[in-house]
Amino acid sequence: MLTISRLSAYAGVTVRAVRHYHKIGLLPEPERDHSGYRIYDAAAVVRLIRIHTLADAGVPLARVQELLDADPVEFADGVQEIDRELRARIQRLEGTRKRLARLADGTNLALPQCVVDYLDRLRGLGVEEWYIELERDAWIMVAANAPDLIDSVIAQKHADLEDPDMVKLYSLIRGPLDWSVDDPRIVEFADILERLAIRAVEAGATGLDAIDDQFAYLMDSVMVEFSPGAERVLAILEERGWKGWTRIERVPADRAVSGGLPTSDPELTRQGPI
Repeated sequence: MLTISRLSAYAGVTVRAVRHYHKIGLLPEPERDHSGYRIYDAAAVVRLIRIHTLADAGVPLARVQELLDADPVEFADGVQEIDRELRARIQRLEGTRKRLARLADGTNLALPQCVVDYLDRLRGLGVEEWYIELERDAWIMVAANAPDLIDSVIAQKHADLEDPDMVKLYSLIRGPLDWSVDDPRIVEFADILERLAIRAVEAGATGLDAIDDQFAYLMDSVMVEFSPGAERVLAILEERGWKGWTRIERVPADRAVSGGLPTSDPELTRQGPI
């Protein structure tokens, strides 16, 4: 007959583990001697070794009991099920590690990888970092408020970069964006935005039209507050029958200024840097 310390030594576990297995019912409490000490037999050694083997293999303690009591077929099925659960958990953990790696420097916090890749492409075009940060923050808000749209919108943004007008638009965003209201670049910027908007409407692109008006206004206000010239760009576009920045749309005929491109129904597009 064995004491608890000798039992734990034979099975390769700690005395504390043996007591825990008693507590959760995996290892039956043995009889005690006249002094009140537990006394174990060979069957207890075998069961404890089996418990330890299963636990050491990654079987959750909550599942050990059912495997100990299972017949060979049930045991094999149970092990396969646990294996599937472990593989799924490993995949989730690997995904977590990848996300943590992307967040290591904090610059990609809350951004889907597709947006990160797009911003890297802008860097490759020579877009300055101050504007990358501005657009990054805007995309964080878009990804949080319209997650179902983000992949398709970013795919379209990549396609847009094949358009020389879009590349030219980004090339204008160099140095401080503190243009005065009579800076000739403002009119050039508005001209490009209008051409892009016309082509997008003709192609039936809608992009961010699913976001609500309040959110679109919030996004527009960020750019207007950042650059006085942006407000002038918006004014020029409205004179021509357009409104908005994040979500440019044609102004209905009764609201458009003469010389614009009015239409009886609003048509939305998503042209512009964002």
